[in-house]
Order: sequence, then structure tokens, then C-alpha cells
Amino acid sequence: MLIFVLACTLPAFAVSVITTAVVRKCAEGWGLVDNPNARKVHKVPMPLGGGIGIWLGVVLPLAIAQLLLSNSTTRGWVADFVPSGVSLEGMQERSKLLWIILGGGTILSIMGLIDDLKNLPWKPRLAIQFLVAIGLVWSGVSASVFVPIPIVGKAITVLWLLVLINAFNFLDNMDGLTSGIALVGAVVFSIVMLFSIGEPRWLVGGVMLILAGALAGFLVFNWSPASIFMGDSGSYFIGLLMGSMTIVGTFYSAEQSRHVILAPLFVLAVPLYDFCSVLLIRVREGRSPFHADKKHFSHRLVEIGLKPSRAVLTIHLATLTTGLGALLLYEVDGWSGAALIAGLVFCVLAIIAILETVGRTAATRTVESDSD
Repeated sequence: MLIFVLACTLPAFAVSVITTAVVRKCAEGWGLVDNPNARKVHKVPMPLGGGIGIWLGVVLPLAIAQLLLSNSTTRGWVADFVPSGVSLEGMQERSKLLWIILGGGTILSIMGLIDDLKNLPWKPRLAIQFLVAIGLVWSGVSASVFVPIPIVGKAITVLWLLVLINAFNFLDNMDGLTSGIALVGAVVFSIVMLFSIGEPRWLVGGVMLILAGALAGFLVFNWSPASIFMGDSGSYFIGLLMGSMTIVGTFYSAEQSRHVILAPLFVLAVPLYDFCSVLLIRVREGRSPFHADKKHFSHRLVEIGLKPSRAVLTIHLATLTTGLGALLLYEVDGWSGAALIAGLVFCVLAIIAILETVGRTAATRTVESDSD
């Protein structure tokens, strides 16, 4: 198992570090620069395009693994890096769907890169996201959610993908925030896929480990003080991959209670809460739901006195707390145990809501003081 984990994470980490370093040096010449303004935290122009390193850190190791699996002379060599009993033929068969997902992620990553360069309107971006989500569902990325009407599960899957794509994009407002939350989520999901279920799902678990390695490589340059941002090219790719893998992983099995399907919601409870709360605030104020502002939980923590790096770390720990709750789902029986864990996650979100209220009050007092 240790060899499998290292074989997944180390190549992805190395590719991501090297690619991100190259992009950081070339970003200004390519026009990939994020200039500061009133709604942003950074004070000086910053290179964009770190998402390229994350994308390549995931795609390149998977492409090499696919080539090795496809060659009969190298397939035996690959077997040395996976636990005994793993069906390489089964992994290769399931990899067809994986490459469809990566294709959709690549489309969104390219769109995000164009948006980083040209600042595209939100409506065509959302339309492309919707078409990609529809394409993935049509290709087989769909959850049943225990409803006998297939169209219901497909509609929920499309909504799930759209929400996660934009949730990770919305979160990308401070050094190391989106990449750190995604890293926590990827690690927790990989543990679920490899250790917490009766039959390990090696392909999904491996992909999550590869994503974790790529994110860790990017964080070398994105942790505070960051020297490069991932941009939309990275956040869109991460959101789609996380959303798709949580569906493909199929957290429920016949030996388990249906309550385990709550695991993705618990792991991603904090980014989902932030996305929904910011969306509601913008709509209530009569603004575009995709108009960037400083209404996020991270901004509220800074408003009450935390340094940005400490605010980011606080959100990482909150995400880890709800993620550990997701792991506990596989250790309890029935909905009574799940309800207890759901109460734990609810309390974490309630604390976040209270801190956000304090942050809004502090910001209002600052504005009133400045006007006086």
C-alpha cells in the first residue's frame, strides 16, 4: 500500500512543482497577471496560471500509467506498484470513463485560462460548465441517490458538478485557500476509497492521491506569501475532478447503510457553505451571483483581526474537522449515528456563521468610523 501511495503522489508532486516554477517565470510574458484591486487581498501584481501545473501534475502521471498498462511488456512492471489482488484489466477498463472526465476538466481548464487572460463574462462560462456536466452525465458519471427515476439522479449530478466547479472558484481568494481545502478533501476521499469501505476502489483512490500530490506541489509556491495564483484554470479543473470522483467512487455498497452517501457533503461542507452563503448575499443585494467581492468566510476572519495566513489555516482545520466526520460515517451503523455526525458538522458550520456575523459587524463599524 505504501508503494502505491508513493507511486501516485510523488510523480504528481514533481511534475506540479516543475511546471508551476516554469509558469511562474513565464506568466508575465504570457499576460497571465492578476492585478490588485479593491476586492482582492494582494497588493502587488501576481503571476497567474498555476492551474497549469496542477492540471499537468494530474494528467501526465495518469497518461504515463495508461501507456504502461496498455503495453503487455510493461504491465507486469506496473503490477509491482499496486497491491496484490488488484485487477489491472479492470482498472484499464474503468480508465475510459476517467479520461472522459479529464477531457471535460481540460476543456474547463482551457476556458479558465482564457478567462484569466480575457476576463470572460460569467454567462458563457456557466453555459460551457453546464454543457461539460451534461456530457459527463451522459457518459456515465451519474448518481442514483436511491431514487427509482433516473432523470432525478442525473439532474442532481449536474447540479453537484456545477456547484463544486464554482465553489472552488469562489474560494480562490487568499493564498493557499482553494489548494489547501482541495488537498484536505483529496486526502480524505482517498482514505475513504482505499481504507474505509469493504472493497477498495483503487482507481478512484489513486486519482485522488495523484490530485493530492499535484496540489501539494502547487502549494510550494502558493502558500503564504504566495508567488503565483492558480487562476480559474486550476479552480475549475479541481472542482470538476472532485465532483466527478465523488460520484464515480460510489460511496455506498451493499454491505453498508445508505447514510454513507453523506460523506462527500461532509468533506466539502465548508466550501459548500461558503459558496451558498456568498451566492445568497449577492442575490439579496441585487448583484450578479458571479460578481466577485469580499463576502467570503476568509474575508470575515480577516475583518475580525486574523492575519490572512491564520484565516486560511482556520478554514483548513474546519474542513479537516468535517472531513474526519465523513470518515466516521463508515464506523457507525444506521441513521442514528449519522445524525450525530451531522450534528457535529452542523455545529462547525454554525460557528462559521457566528464568526461571519462578527466579521460583518466589524466591517460595518469600520465603515461608519471612516465616514465620521
